[in-house]
Amino acid sequence: MRRGALPPRSIQNFQSLTSLYNVVLGSDTMDERATAMARVWQVVRAIPHGATASYGEVARRAGLPRRARWVAVALKAAPGALRVPWHRVIGANGRIAFPAGSHLHREQARRLRAEGRTVERGRVVAAARGTRPGDLDEWLWKR
Repeated sequence: MRRGALPPRSIQNFQSLTSLYNVVLGSDTMDERATAMARVWQVVRAIPHGATASYGEVARRAGLPRRARWVAVALKAAPGALRVPWHRVIGANGRIAFPAGSHLHREQARRLRAEGRTVERGRVVAAARGTRPGDLDEWLWKR
């Protein structure tokens, strides 16, 4: 399986869930949402260990410009089996988006530190060239 690709079984499970929503809601828009979520998950899975990207940058790379909030929705909906590294996605200002002191804020900071990132007062410090959210294109496509 290609690095960053979604496991086939997870895609199949998500498609089954999407089909159920289509029957219940009578809506084709669920297929569009499922596709958008899968693209977000794939972009986030491609963020290298020790690197971060902003919600907006992930949205742009997934083909969803100006949909940073949608990235948060997709990450929240991600099945655990996908092992999406949600902790590598931060706010555009370099801050952890969860409320300071919350369990998720502490967990994200812990995971980032475990990958060698410095987190000070809720902000992820850009340690070296190639670790800023704006360099995601370089990490993913220019290697």
